[in-house]
Amino acid sequence: MTETKSNNGLKVIAGLLAAALIGTLIYTASLYNSKKETTNKLNKEKNLVIEDLNNLKSDYDRAISESESANAELVEARNKIATYIDSVQQMKADISSLSRYRRQVQQLTKEREFLLTQNDSLRASNTLLAMQRDSTKTALQEQSMFTDSLIMQNTQLSKVVETGAALGLAKFSAEAVKERNSGKIVSVNNNRRADKLKICYTVGANKITKPGAKQFYIQVTDPSGTIMGERAVAAKEGTETSEPISITYSKASSFYYENTVLDVCDFINKEGEDFAEGKYSVVVYDQNLKELGSTQFDLK
Repeated sequence: MTETKSNNGLKVIAGLLAAALIGTLIYTASLYNSKKETTNKLNKEKNLVIEDLNNLKSDYDRAISESESANAELVEARNKIATYIDSVQQMKADISSLSRYRRQVQQLTKEREFLLTQNDSLRASNTLLAMQRDSTKTALQEQSMFTDSLIMQNTQLSKVVETGAALGLAKFSAEAVKERNSGKIVSVNNNRRADKLKICYTVGANKITKPGAKQFYIQVTDPSGTIMGERAVAAKEGTETSEPISITYSKASSFYYENTVLDVCDFINKEGEDFAEGKYSVVVYDQNLKELGSTQFDLK
């Protein structure tokens, strides 16, 4: 009987131990499942934080790419978010860390709204400045075109006035002459009888020309092609549209002009005993070295 009681006691103890083991297994399984569920929730929360940070970074990337020049504050904020993303990806998820980063995301969101609003304002200001700059550039171009037009008109008007004011010859003649003892000058065509050449021209009336002292240039070429007389050189500087020119003249013919018809005569003396036989050429130039007239005559 004593043995029977002992066996019963062992059975009771075994039953209690089995019940305790089963309870322990159930509790351990419950703890494992609870931990697994908590870990999954923390990882989901971690992924949400990373997603929010990536969205913030994308907003900064878009704002920076739309700006003509990089905004230093936007670049700095974007780089700071990239650092946070790396930190969250590498950290072990726990409630304390995720709560801290969640608060940081909220703060970064507010900062993004402020910086992007400020950037939009700057872009609007830059757009307005660009429009004002373009408007000013257009106005300057129009003013430049207007000025160029005025300069061209003034230049054309100046040329018209200059052309209109230019003196011209109404008559022009050249001949060999001989001065008699009485002082009378007669025309001759014999080279031995001639003692000088007489060149006469008539300046036409011109009301536009400014009155005053004027000077024409007479060029006489003998039959051999040699220029007679002073053989001095008159030159005129070139301009943007014309080349410099010069002539060798026989005599500078000076006169005082008063806007009315004026007769002028000048003489070229012979350079040897007699004038050479042959054809003589005579050209008259104005003070701008423009040819006004030419003629020829023969001495026999």
